[in-house]
Amino acid sequence: MNIIYLHGFQSSPFSIKGQLIRQYFERHEHVQVHLPDLNMPPDQVITLISTLIESMSNVVLIGSSLGGFYATQLAAKHGVAAVLINPAMQPWKLFRNLFSTAQFPHPVTANWSLDEAQLDQLEDMAVPFVQDADKILVLLQQGDEVLDYREAERYYNCDGHQAFLITETYGNHAMDDFADKIPLVYQFLADSLK
Repeated sequence: MNIIYLHGFQSSPFSIKGQLIRQYFERHEHVQVHLPDLNMPPDQVITLISTLIESMSNVVLIGSSLGGFYATQLAAKHGVAAVLINPAMQPWKLFRNLFSTAQFPHPVTANWSLDEAQLDQLEDMAVPFVQDADKILVLLQQGDEVLDYREAERYYNCDGHQAFLITETYGNHAMDDFADKIPLVYQFLADSLK
């Protein structure tokens, strides 16, 4: 199994969840964890991860926040399974609300700034409904202080396109108890490859 972890906005391959995943699977010889740096324009992220997916077999995705948004698009494009952690639903709206137009381009790293054209890229790539929903597990926490979990519930629980949803009544955007959920994540992803 090749797990590609897609980190969130203003994060990195060295994020806590990425490192927890890497550490958990170090003892699994048949699992490789890939932690790409996604600090680049959205169209480049999709190209990079698509190339990774196409170069390997038994690929699955885990995505957090903006990485969850990307995982949704990539799962639809490539038919791979994905686990989403508090996924961003409409990141173009979120970023426009967080940053005024006067704040664009918004510096994210020394080499990348988010701009209006990239927000349009995000909106253009969004699939209208979840595809291959039986290959998607969504982990939500109602205590998410960044995203409204109900938006994800509506999207991933649409008639005829119902993913597996676990919504907890507490928590936060970072999902601080994610380490406890990794065995469940692994079981779901392993089952999806059978």
